[in-house]
Amino acid sequence: MKKRTLILLAGIIAIAAAAGFITRSSWMGGSSSAQGPQRPRVVSVELASAERKSVPVDVDAIGTVTPISSVALKSRLETTILAVHFEDGARVNEGDLLFTLDSRQLEAQIEQAEGILARDQAQFEGAQRDLRRYNDLVAKGATTQVNVDNARTQSDILTGAIKANQAALENLKVQKSYTMIRAPFSGRISVANVKVGNFVRPADTTPLAVINQMAPVYVTFAVPQRVLVDLRESMAKGVSRVTATIPGHSRSETGRVAMVDNTVDASTGMVTVRGVMDNANETLWPGTLVSTKLVIRSEDSIVVPTVAVQRSQSGNFVFVVKDGTARVQPVKVDRTSQGMSVISEGLAGNESVVVDGQLLLSDGSRVEPRSKKAGA
Repeated sequence: MKKRTLILLAGIIAIAAAAGFITRSSWMGGSSSAQGPQRPRVVSVELASAERKSVPVDVDAIGTVTPISSVALKSRLETTILAVHFEDGARVNEGDLLFTLDSRQLEAQIEQAEGILARDQAQFEGAQRDLRRYNDLVAKGATTQVNVDNARTQSDILTGAIKANQAALENLKVQKSYTMIRAPFSGRISVANVKVGNFVRPADTTPLAVINQMAPVYVTFAVPQRVLVDLRESMAKGVSRVTATIPGHSRSETGRVAMVDNTVDASTGMVTVRGVMDNANETLWPGTLVSTKLVIRSEDSIVVPTVAVQRSQSGNFVFVVKDGTARVQPVKVDRTSQGMSVISEGLAGNESVVVDGQLLLSDGSRVEPRSKKAGA
């Protein structure tokens, strides 16, 4: 009897426990309803404004700095270096004396040519006197016409000899001018490949030195063929410009587009463009690889921070916040520029868009704005 009673008591307890578990939702709900309805969750987000402003249409590329003028200095004579008048790598101005060559042999030849010229001039003066004398005598019948003709011929021969001697003398003076090598334009000169006492000649393959023009300079780069038509139109209007920046540095130079190559590379679909930079401070050095930005034109567009644009299977969208509620707004992105996305469809400007906290949002979520993160 006791055992049966214990079994019955355990069954009653199990039934009561099961009934309490089944009906827990009703008495728990009653407790919640007594406390009032649950408030919807509010997400803290960072906001930015969609702006309408002028945005450049640009193309980024890698370019190379090349000098507009570059000359390799070589000797035009077979002679010896007497003096070097510059320091290696120095800046030189147009007309500066760079090298002095030995000119003693030419000076001797010039004196010889001047002596020959003086002799011929003296003979010419004597022939002229003979010609005048024979003319007077033939008028008096004291000589023959043959003597007059011979005197005139001798005078003409000496006239030709004088011209030839003068030309030879001028040629020697030109040759002597080659012994003073000067800078043909302003720029930077390289290391001198010869020293005082070295023998030089025109057949030498190594130049005496090289001068590169530093201001202005060319920046050469390649752009896709799709921008060629717009680029040529902007060049005709004079609105295109090029900015070249040395990677890792903030210093840059801005110039204009000087040339577009007449052929598109069929293998790459790229066309070569050359810009001219003033480079007054010599920021750009010949041979340097630079980051170039070709600005074709500027357009009035609606822009938002690129981080505000989200992507889904149906396309790009942004969360637009109005009256504390975030709504999904599909947009069409035309291009990006300097961390901003140009929106061609979907926004009218002045909307508040979410730039941080999108992962916690859905269409219709309640939001509250927060200040920007430190260091943002």
